[in-house]
Amino acid sequence: MKKGIHPENYRMVAFKDMSNEDVFLTRSTVDTKETIEVDGVEYPLVKLEISRTSHPFYTGKSKLIDTAGRIDKFKNKYAKFKK
Repeated sequence: MKKGIHPENYRMVAFKDMSNEDVFLTRSTVDTKETIEVDGVEYPLVKLEISRTSHPFYTGKSKLIDTAGRIDKFKNKYAKFKK
């Protein structure tokens, strides 16, 4: 590895999956202004939309979310190309 290109300021950071409230700790250099208390210790907090505990690939559960009729809009848009 090249010397001097990797960060030196690793610290424990809490990552929180907002879809299922799962929290896990890992070392990271990410900057954040929010904090969370885990087991009586305060850690910097990074909020995630999806993680290993909620991703369909890892959970084996498929979830279809149709916000604002996006699927219907797609079908109507491309219905004219259907033969």
